[in-house]
Amino acid sequence: MSSDPRRQAGSPTSGQKRASNALELGPRKRPMTQDPLVHHGRHFGRAVHTFCNVQTLVTNGLSLMGEDVDEASLTAHKRKEYSMFHALLKMTPGLEARLMESSEEEVIHIADLIQKGANGARADDTKGMKSAVIDWITPKGQILNPHIPRNVKAGRGFNHEHTGALLCPAGLDWGNSETRAKLVSGQMQISGDQWPVLLYANYSYDPEDPWNGLLRSGLLVSAFKHIFTSPSSVDQEPHATRSGNARIHGMHSVTKASTAYVTTQVNLTFCTL
Repeated sequence: MSSDPRRQAGSPTSGQKRASNALELGPRKRPMTQDPLVHHGRHFGRAVHTFCNVQTLVTNGLSLMGEDVDEASLTAHKRKEYSMFHALLKMTPGLEARLMESSEEEVIHIADLIQKGANGARADDTKGMKSAVIDWITPKGQILNPHIPRNVKAGRGFNHEHTGALLCPAGLDWGNSETRAKLVSGQMQISGDQWPVLLYANYSYDPEDPWNGLLRSGLLVSAFKHIFTSPSSVDQEPHATRSGNARIHGMHSVTKASTAYVTTQVNLTFCTL
């Protein structure tokens, strides 16, 4: 009789998989390491340009660098694009050297990683704020009537009394039944230059001074904190054990792009689509 312990009953022979045991933990999986470019891409999408085509930006930027072009000779659009390319290089340590040493295929791969980060951050923020905004617009000690599901966008927009009032274009009266009916039915189309009242401090619009309080609503402040510091900082009682996105990336002030990003995210959370 063989004394080989592998031949004993219950022991798997060579080529056989070991039977799993429901009462024992399996081997620990190694944590997946993510390329730092994805991490920096997340901040680039939030603070520099949200819907940027990174591959085109990098390709055009490298082309201009190789030509040693005079920026003053560029069109306004090209100057803006080149400026964003330099912003990307500045905020991503080692990126310029890595691009210079890379082949064309490697450059495309680098751009794809940055794009992955930007797209992922946008999706994560949209998902995270979809439920958080319900808490922000609900008066303390009260409930919204009718109820708004935290993770479902149906029932928001102009279909709900509260979200409709926030989305109502500044200068229009949500309390006017005729105006409200036209907004709900879609009979009244809203142009891009009609900003919702939710952007204004205290949701108050002054037709005599339309810039007064613009982009200073408490809702936008809460959303900015949620994205750039931490969700817990919204209530001024930080519980996060890790540094927020702004601190990690050395962001010391609000940028035009980050304001536009937050504003877009907030507006989307109240829409039905």
